[in-house]
Amino acid sequence: MPATHLRRWKTLALTTSAVLVGLTLPAVTASPASATNTSYDSTYYKNAVGKTGASLKSSLHTIISSQSKISYSAVWNALKVTDQDPNNSNNVILLYSGVSRSKSLNGGDVGDWNREHTWAKSHGDFGEVTGPGTDLHHLRPADVQVNGVRGNLDFDNGGSAVANGGGSRVDSDSFEPRDADKGDVARMILYMAVRYDGGDGFADLEPDEKVNNGSAPYIGKLSVLKQWNKQDPPSAFEEKRNQVIYDTYQHNRNPFIDHPEWVDAIW
Repeated sequence: MPATHLRRWKTLALTTSAVLVGLTLPAVTASPASATNTSYDSTYYKNAVGKTGASLKSSLHTIISSQSKISYSAVWNALKVTDQDPNNSNNVILLYSGVSRSKSLNGGDVGDWNREHTWAKSHGDFGEVTGPGTDLHHLRPADVQVNGVRGNLDFDNGGSAVANGGGSRVDSDSFEPRDADKGDVARMILYMAVRYDGGDGFADLEPDEKVNNGSAPYIGKLSVLKQWNKQDPPSAFEEKRNQVIYDTYQHNRNPFIDHPEWVDAIW
């Protein structure tokens, strides 16, 4: 083969190889979370927009700490509104299992739903006190038995299937919600960590990298919660819930539903 033809062949081969590499190597990094609602950026969030790290966390704490509070008994009726099944106004959608169940079946018996504290009460020793114990941004209706399985376990991946848990899993030291609730759980937990920082007489709630936190004011695992936030972005149900709590009950918002990218900006 003449030298000029050889050079052209090599050039063509290298060009073709580069094109094929570009076509066959997909991106391996997950897409970053992005804002789902910026309509409050110039008003409610105006002192937080543009900040990162501790400064963003502090600004959000100040913003969301201005809230109305309800009693623990009032939570029953509030959940019937915040978690109403969009396809059946007589029912609520249960956390973890995803089951639609009659609003009237609230209580403590098998087949009932009760009030799940996503940030477990013992992880901060706040019980059912007005404040963290009644904050609708982390309280959700859940099947009594599934709620009992979760107990006060930390959140992590792995375990065996929870009976009637919709795909949720559990092991000796952690609970993994079904995929459709992973992001919800992450954003509720991180809301609590920003809202309750120890300055108002309650424990300083913080996520950490451990399980088996017991009665300490911590819940893990932070790295898993951050991944869940990206894996399961805010749904229309979650966004509507945030709006109802803001408009009707507490008049504060979960900023990580409006701006899930703020999770990585802080942690």
